[in-house]
Amino acid sequence: MQPVVTVGLDGSPESLTAARWAADEAEMRKLTLRLLHAWPMLVPEPARGPSEVDQNYWAKRLVHTAQSELQTRHPGLTVVGSLVAEDAREALLRTAADSEMLVLGSRRLETFSSYFLGDVSLPVVARADRPVVVVRTAPGKEHPPPATASRVVVAVEPRGSSDELLDFAFHTAAARGVPLLAVLGRSVPLHARTPWGVDHDATEEMTRNGQKELGKALRPWQEKYPGVDVSESVRLTSPAKAVVQATLDAGLLVVGRRVHRHPHTGPLLSHVAHAALHHGRCPVAVVPHA
Repeated sequence: MQPVVTVGLDGSPESLTAARWAADEAEMRKLTLRLLHAWPMLVPEPARGPSEVDQNYWAKRLVHTAQSELQTRHPGLTVVGSLVAEDAREALLRTAADSEMLVLGSRRLETFSSYFLGDVSLPVVARADRPVVVVRTAPGKEHPPPATASRVVVAVEPRGSSDELLDFAFHTAAARGVPLLAVLGRSVPLHARTPWGVDHDATEEMTRNGQKELGKALRPWQEKYPGVDVSESVRLTSPAKAVVQATLDAGLLVVGRRVHRHPHTGPLLSHVAHAALHHGRCPVAVVPHA
């Protein structure tokens, strides 16, 4: 099967917003868009039968309505619908394995409520084998901003970013024709703090070392994607706070997720990925890597 962009549809306005975002992305990447609706109560299709007794009518209508809208907005895009009689979480994880990316919708909430992404989104993000993009929807805003309107931001990891993470970020920026900002957050250690602030020499050295690290990590990808305008930012604050601050004027934030399982709790998200998903002001792509 050719690579596709898959979006989960559940009938909510948030999932439709995610589908619109996914359609833009699929068109830019020249990929097929797959609309997936999973529900355990779907029944096998009968060989014959009148439409008025079709028990899957509402599920089909949900997918068909979204498909018609997106096809009208993107006449050159191939959009396919998929109905699966399966638990949504497991269906999304299985489908993500053969997708270029999986896109999910989530409502943007404030303060305490922002810690709850739903029963499906967070476990899927933590376990998927492929990149998952969470499109947060602000109340009253059903259409995401154009993907080509803002830059892509990638959170470079202090211990070295993976090929998968940087390749996804550079490829996305190239497909959109937008600049890429690489952000590295470094917390100022206690010994560099003084009663009147921070030790200037210590912070200058931290900044220089961070710039060297960024340059080394980005150089191969700048050579591979020479058309991408790249800028670098070393921020002397926690990596989580650094990436959240960078989303204020971003079209997409790309963060990594190391693929390893905790012996007692299973797959875990880093504090940077958690902060980005819960508090980021733009869509967030979580890219799994070794």
